[in-house]
Amino acid sequence: MAHTIFADLIWPALFLQHRLLSAWIILAGLFIEYFFVWRVTSLSAWRSILADVAINAASTLLGIVLIPLAGIVWEFFPGIFVYELFDVGTFNRGTWTATFCMAVMINSLLEMSVLRMGFQQYFGWGLFRWLCLANALSVGLAMASFLIYPPRRYKATAS
Repeated sequence: MAHTIFADLIWPALFLQHRLLSAWIILAGLFIEYFFVWRVTSLSAWRSILADVAINAASTLLGIVLIPLAGIVWEFFPGIFVYELFDVGTFNRGTWTATFCMAVMINSLLEMSVLRMGFQQYFGWGLFRWLCLANALSVGLAMASFLIYPPRRYKATAS
């Protein structure tokens, strides 16, 4: 499992990505984002369903690598300076906020790319903001789930 691979290496983006892969988060994201896709594109209701599944598949598959990678980049710069400046550790509000913003932007950019390349939907930054809002709701659910179901603490076992 992923949690054993990264047993000594943890950061908020890794926790978030694991939560984004939860079945209920994926289903909720599909439901939420469908209405945005349907309203901001020229696609029919049925093609919007296909587009919704395609964009979420792409953002899920690529997000498995890109979101934790963005979190690592944050840890080395600018995170390391923030931690020293405010005397905080990795799991602070600033890092969680940055993780949320990075996940929303990564997912939105990936989804916009799939809509452009796979469905010939061209729209500017105004409509891109709608994709960001849809992703903010989806990622926000994953973030809020930490309040309801905090990550389990894994105990080191001697073998």
